[in-house]
Amino acid sequence: MSTPKAKNPGGMSTFNILHGFSEAIIRGMRSSFLSDSDYHHLTQCETLEDVRLNLSETDYADALQDSPSITPAELQKAAVEKLVTEFQYVRTQSVEPLSKFLDFITFEYMIENVMLLLKGTLSGRDINELIAQCHPLGMFRESTMRSIPTFESNARGYMDLYQTVLVDTPVGPYFSMFLQESAEKLGGEAYSIIAEVEIEIIKSSLIKFWLEDFHQYVLSCEGETAVLMGELLAVRADTNAINITLNSFGTPLNEPAMRADRSKLYPAIGHLYPAGTHLLNEVSDEESLGRALELFPQYCGIWNVHNAGGGEKSIDDAFYERDVQMLELAFEGQFHFSCFYAYVKLKEQEIRNLVWISECILQQQKEEINKFVPVFSQHAPWRGKKGGQGR
Repeated sequence: MSTPKAKNPGGMSTFNILHGFSEAIIRGMRSSFLSDSDYHHLTQCETLEDVRLNLSETDYADALQDSPSITPAELQKAAVEKLVTEFQYVRTQSVEPLSKFLDFITFEYMIENVMLLLKGTLSGRDINELIAQCHPLGMFRESTMRSIPTFESNARGYMDLYQTVLVDTPVGPYFSMFLQESAEKLGGEAYSIIAEVEIEIIKSSLIKFWLEDFHQYVLSCEGETAVLMGELLAVRADTNAINITLNSFGTPLNEPAMRADRSKLYPAIGHLYPAGTHLLNEVSDEESLGRALELFPQYCGIWNVHNAGGGEKSIDDAFYERDVQMLELAFEGQFHFSCFYAYVKLKEQEIRNLVWISECILQQQKEEINKFVPVFSQHAPWRGKKGGQGR
């Protein structure tokens, strides 16, 4: 996909002319994150109504006041809707190239929504139920959302799906790239590809194309945006490559004859690319994966935490901790777009924290309740103080 070159957002002398107001909004929203004392009070709650009561003193008060019940699912829904409202407000106040940058953030959720609809359709689930589970940041027009699951399982049906997805959605070019790549490999028609490939492989391919395209765009922005956001996306690409390798164990993708297909799912950006991804393509189990990551200290440390966790901490937990640290640092500089991306991802972590705490209370697993990663915590390990372990 060819991404148009972005206008340089400028530095100290010109950035605020176009983007100063939007940046001021997002930096003001930083104060809405839950504090250490908020988390302390939440972990002391005995019921979910206690959680609601404690959140009434935070920025989530208005989001929860109309909720008929307080469950982990309802809490997550209200928190996500609050995040979407804030994001959409910032988007309406932005102009190019920031507006295009914000659109790139939403493309990930569009891909996830399409994959959810396709996977749900193949398993015979109700379309209304599927649409209700879609992320609000990745919604298309309702007619498009409802047209995706209506294809029939034949050549004509797949062609209709191809045309609907590729023509009517902003992420269509990524589907086009995937179908073209798969058709060349299989020597078949583009519309028959989806029936022959697992949905999760399709999703990994689309996320790969999105990451590469997003990375190209931020580099074209130049300045601090290219440096800081380029690093965030590079680490995100490496995380995907490691997880793809780890999740392939015990599946056909781990067979020697299929590893070439696995390697095509690795993004062509990041610190691992190309030497590290070549090593990943040769691994066959967790032991060999650990040996491959020994050459990359930033990931070797995370892998050692995973191995030493004894089931207490997964590699995802370690990645979450690393991500929060990097995303918090994105707020330290100025005159760049990285803080907009960081705000969305840090709010997602905060929502995961709220769901985790409420689930532990609901299931009476209070001994597990502190396994989350607080955001902007003064007790975070990277601030030189002792902090709790995260999830």
